Amino acid sequence: MTTATAELLTVPEVMARLKLGRSTVYDLIRSRRLVSITIGRSRRIPAEAVRDFIVNEIEEAA
Repeated sequence: MTTATAELLTVPEVMARLKLGRSTVYDLIRSRRLVSITIGRSRRIPAEAVRDFIVNEIEEAA
């Protein structure tokens, strides 16, 4: 993933993709299970980080 081509998602977009609540998404960010960056006062999550999170969860469940 390069910085120029990375798709950055907002917290509400991640909430919709994972079908999770706002607090849960922020808990995942806080616990570093979901990678995020801060731009100014905005939190952004790379789409690849969401995909990686899903893959890790599937692997842990198996």
